[in-house]
Amino acid sequence: MPTAEPRPQHPLTAPAWTDVDVVLFDLDGVITPTVELHRRAWAETFDELFAGLGLPPYREEEYFASLDGRSRFAGVRSLLESRGVPLPEGAADDHGLTSVIGIGNRKNAAFTRVLSRDGIAPYPGSLRLLDRLAELGVPLGLVSSSRNAVPVLRAAGLEERFAVVVDGVTAEREGLPGKPAPDTFLRAAAALGSPPARAAVFEDAESGTAAARAGGFGLVVGVDRGAGRAALIAAGADTVVDDLEEMLP
Repeated sequence: MPTAEPRPQHPLTAPAWTDVDVVLFDLDGVITPTVELHRRAWAETFDELFAGLGLPPYREEEYFASLDGRSRFAGVRSLLESRGVPLPEGAADDHGLTSVIGIGNRKNAAFTRVLSRDGIAPYPGSLRLLDRLAELGVPLGLVSSSRNAVPVLRAAGLEERFAVVVDGVTAEREGLPGKPAPDTFLRAAAALGSPPARAAVFEDAESGTAAARAGGFGLVVGVDRGAGRAALIAAGADTVVDDLEEMLP
């Protein structure tokens, strides 16, 4: 993770929502528990790959170290590098376990099957905070590395809640580097007409928290769904909560 620059002084040091122009949310692990679906899909995919290569099984901590918060293919590259497994990038239509793109596509197919079968519901505390911010008239944006953000929002009945969605599809179309680079967050804030210092960000991943920190956002709230409070603070969070309901005014 890049070394963070000293944090500029700003007026947003507490959840005083009248002082916030916009609020940006990550999706997986912040608004919806899709992270559990992603983690199962990743585990199935890498267990099969590592078994075929005669390597030790995939470990849960590798999700947080290499996959959490990153785009699908960036996560594959990161984990393979950490395991010392060189694989070619592959073609866009690969679905095998012999290339970066093939592994990513294989995982996405597993995730899509589970989402279509089981659906998804938002965290109750997250929904309550979304309701309250809507009552206050605070514009909301969603910033996700996932290319499945819109289908997940639709499945959760939240598609109309966010004025701006910047996801993995947007990043690819516009050539935006993914988290931990701040570009996707900055793109969403600009689309909502807010300078970063007047925007709050909610993130559960170290890479996403570091992205918000690097972007100079006024308030960065870490949501601890497994990454750990200390890791989120180290990545740049101003405060860490276990559930978004803790941030209700």
